[in-house]
Amino acid sequence: MTCFEGWTACNGFSLLVLLLLGVILNAIPLIVNFVDEGQFFENPISCFEWWFPGIIGAGVMAIPATTMSLAARKRACCNNKTGMFLSSLLNTITVIGAAYCLLVSIQALAEGPLICNSQSNTTSCEFSLKNLTSNYHESFDLQWFFEDSCVPRTDSNNPSINNTTASNWRVHNLNFNSIENKYRIIHFSVFLGLLLVGILEMLFGLTQIIIGFLGCLCGGVSKRRSQIV
Repeated sequence: MTCFEGWTACNGFSLLVLLLLGVILNAIPLIVNFVDEGQFFENPISCFEWWFPGIIGAGVMAIPATTMSLAARKRACCNNKTGMFLSSLLNTITVIGAAYCLLVSIQALAEGPLICNSQSNTTSCEFSLKNLTSNYHESFDLQWFFEDSCVPRTDSNNPSINNTTASNWRVHNLNFNSIENKYRIIHFSVFLGLLLVGILEMLFGLTQIIIGFLGCLCGGVSKRRSQIV
């Protein structure tokens, strides 16, 4: 196995781990939804998991490149120019999927969970680059996660009630049994994890694209060596 095949196999194993991690993270809000509400097609935590950034972007779109890269361990397809070029081509799909996962995760973190926007109705479940750009410049500060409560106050005319409510939220915020706190933690953890998965998959995919082109220049090395031996 040449250095190109060895690094390709390493990339394949890394992509496999990230692929499984992305699918698991994407499934967490859906499972919690089914366990808590008994309904599978509702959105109590968020709505961006239904864009399937981990299942489709970081998952399905990474399968061809992962399979191709893992085949290098058996020297089945990455020991010639055609195999290395195909590896680069398939990793282009991986990079596109990773970018999709990354962008959806950024917008989900900017919007926050549905419970933080249930009364103000300011959340937008439509994923677009326009929404992503506006949210990034206007409200991408994660206040919904770090404030005592992201739920709007119901009585804004009584300061004493607001102070008492804020104090109660500070104490209540420490309790994971709070529905708001539970959904905020799940939303933040899931999409932060998917953001990291998207970044890492993009890096591994870009690395493999470069390796594939270098392998095209040095293609057939291991095949000629095996014939000589």
